[in-house]
Amino acid sequence: MVSNPYQKIRIEYHILQSFPVTCLNRDDVGAPKTAVVGGVTRARVSSQCWKRQVRLALQDFGVKLASRTKHVAPLFRTACEQAGASAEQAEACGTKIADLLSDDTLLFISDSEAASLAAYAAEVGFEADKLKDKELAKRAKKALTPATDALDIALFGRMVAKAADMNIEAAACFSHALSTHKVSNEIDFFTALDDQAEEPGAAHMGTLEFNSATYYRYISLDLGQLAASMEPDDIRTAIAAFTYALYQAVPAARQTTQSGASPWDFARVLVRRGQRLQVPFDAPVKAKGDGYAAPSIEALTTYLDKKERLSGSLFGKLGCYDWGLDETFSIDDLVQALQNHVQ
Repeated sequence: MVSNPYQKIRIEYHILQSFPVTCLNRDDVGAPKTAVVGGVTRARVSSQCWKRQVRLALQDFGVKLASRTKHVAPLFRTACEQAGASAEQAEACGTKIADLLSDDTLLFISDSEAASLAAYAAEVGFEADKLKDKELAKRAKKALTPATDALDIALFGRMVAKAADMNIEAAACFSHALSTHKVSNEIDFFTALDDQAEEPGAAHMGTLEFNSATYYRYISLDLGQLAASMEPDDIRTAIAAFTYALYQAVPAARQTTQSGASPWDFARVLVRRGQRLQVPFDAPVKAKGDGYAAPSIEALTTYLDKKERLSGSLFGKLGCYDWGLDETFSIDDLVQALQNHVQ
């Protein structure tokens, strides 16, 4: 058994990010999502919402994404055609592979995996009835190449109910982003005018809910999990792309009408071995006339420093980097510092 030198080593991102008037993540009635924490209402952006934007942003940093779709049969059909199947054979095999692996839910699959499954279909003469689910799962798992075309599968994980051998544990863990302080949603009343109107007055009236908040985002990246399927150079590439994507990604909701384009205010990024540590912000931060960002930074660093002292050797700190206070320490410097932990 090959030892994993990065086992239980994680990069933990503690990020503070302030937004003015926005509705970054809507609930079922179109209002900004909220949660009650510490007895008061906080603004909330779900982990799934921000995670998707991070995944899409990875493409800006040289990462080729896998496909996450319900429509997997056409994907497998194309792969079979490229492997030499006739149109009729490709249709039958593509449908059969999809039926064996998918239960009408989203399936995460990479191009290398699809090609491997098509190669298996070719081995059995593109006879759909000869395809076996266990062999499909085994071939797909063996063909998975996160560094080439499936880093998002390695980062965000995969569960395939009908083919458990394809399951992948996620290396990245996202919390729901929560405001560090009490928030009350507000209502924007708006009107629209008709350019061709013959009478004065609004042609349309409506309301939208919004809020403003300083959000705390907690994300951890398990280097040991990445090392299980990637080489050190690939892990360094993954760290860079993931960190840049975390910095750049912002939820897409209402960006044309309530632009939310604010970058990080502050981040403490820890490289640690051991149990994950998230800041609860149970006591809501008070603005005291100076906004919420500054007191949130103080509350965040004070909490983490205290937990480090109390945890002693169990804190397992290998590195600690504060971004946002020292203007000579850029996001590029942070990325390089984190990459240096992988040899």
